[in-house]
Amino acid sequence: MKEAVHNRAEVLIEALPYIRRFRGKTFVIKYGGHAMQSEELRESFAQEVVLLDLVGINPIIVHGGGPQITELIGKLGLKSRFVRGMRVTDPATMEAAEMVLQRINKDLVATISRQGGRAVGLSGKDGDLIRSRKMRMVVSDDNGKRSRVDIGLVGEVDRVNPELLRTLEANNFIPVIAPTGFGRDGQTYNINADVAAGEIAAALKAEKLILLSDVEGVKDKDGKLLPTLDAAEARRLIARGVIHEGMIPKVECCVEALNKGVAKTHIIDGRVKHAVLLEIFTRSGIGTEVVQRRARVSALTDTARGAERGGKANS
Repeated sequence: MKEAVHNRAEVLIEALPYIRRFRGKTFVIKYGGHAMQSEELRESFAQEVVLLDLVGINPIIVHGGGPQITELIGKLGLKSRFVRGMRVTDPATMEAAEMVLQRINKDLVATISRQGGRAVGLSGKDGDLIRSRKMRMVVSDDNGKRSRVDIGLVGEVDRVNPELLRTLEANNFIPVIAPTGFGRDGQTYNINADVAAGEIAAALKAEKLILLSDVEGVKDKDGKLLPTLDAAEARRLIARGVIHEGMIPKVECCVEALNKGVAKTHIIDGRVKHAVLLEIFTRSGIGTEVVQRRARVSALTDTARGAERGGKANS
């Protein structure tokens, strides 16, 4: 019994330097996948968000809704099609996506509020938050020939207006954002939630961008989890096809966010209860930390790897 109590105390002590380091910093967290579909995981995620807020970290949540959108458009007799992880979005799909995202947004706000947080639901169309434009998708065939593919009302982020988010942060509100934006012509665009989160993190020069996924993180060609990945290696793994399908936009948005001033980015398994806390407040973490340049260590011992990941508290 005493040992169990001692172990719980050690967990709190391990978290202390990270709490001290990140107090007052902004974390942008993309919430989606299985974590959104399980009631237990929804509640635990809301607890994590409120805990971050209470220890002085400013969480901003950007949520997806892919599985729920796929389910609804299937019921409507529509088909889902993806190109490099992006959903091809015609007007009917766009309408369905907005319906689903609005429902998810309000449900998540209510869940965070039940846990004691002060959450505010937004879309990228509120307060001129996300100005967007039609995405120009270019793909390569097996022979390396590049061609442009029209994926419909899928948007790229033109610019993010951080003023609204800073106002909410200053007044201790937790923004919860649905990833839609609008163009100069008033057209609504569906924006990949990972991309939206990355651009918001970049606009705020956030300390961390955290992407919740339905996999452990980024894996090598042998299927082994990569605890740390630098931008150059990420590009090589994409070129070789090791990073593929839906993981491509996740990794690309991490690299882009790093290039635009976000300190560190993370891809973690949202199926794990309290995954965010385990990644942020422990020395080893549980997912893949994507950094601009990997720190060099003299030995590949567990201690050295822990120091490399644990350096997140000191970098």
